[in-house]
Amino acid sequence: METVEFGIRKKTLGTTVSFDELYKEAFPPVASFVSKMSGSFQDAKDIFHDALVIFHEKTEDESFVLSTSAEAYVVGIAKHLWLKKFKRSKLTISLDAVEASIVIPEDYYPTINTNRLLQLLEVAGKKCLDLLHSFYHEKLSAEEIKNRFGFKTEHSASVQKYKCIEKIRETVQQKVINYENFFE
Repeated sequence: METVEFGIRKKTLGTTVSFDELYKEAFPPVASFVSKMSGSFQDAKDIFHDALVIFHEKTEDESFVLSTSAEAYVVGIAKHLWLKKFKRSKLTISLDAVEASIVIPEDYYPTINTNRLLQLLEVAGKKCLDLLHSFYHEKLSAEEIKNRFGFKTEHSASVQKYKCIEKIRETVQQKVINYENFFE
């Protein structure tokens, strides 16, 4: 196996350290740390490799001064990287299993008072009720509504729909009806 040498500048500790030496000295503590933090061996290898790359990039910088051993520095970088990854993955826990186990009682959602709602809609008139039903319930296009109700243009169909909605809105405001009034 070929040893890849890279020099840590004299400003650091004045020694030359190889990747192999770093692997032998620094990887076991990183693997142990990652394992204790619920990571796998593969996670430890990935984190360690990322730490080595960061360390190598740092040593290439002229202004970098290492005040500890290379092994301790790499272990510190790896721990920092793992904690960052662990914190991020902890925030994105899958809720599929939890969601499946939650049972929502049938009476959780309030029952809509459809009679009250229909009374309000009937105030607008049968034509408005039919128009709104076609648009919202049947999901017809403006073109289809124009043809069904005999409007000259699609725009006039849209204007009529708007007028129907405004008529209902005015009724609600006159009677000071709140959202809660539609629930039993």
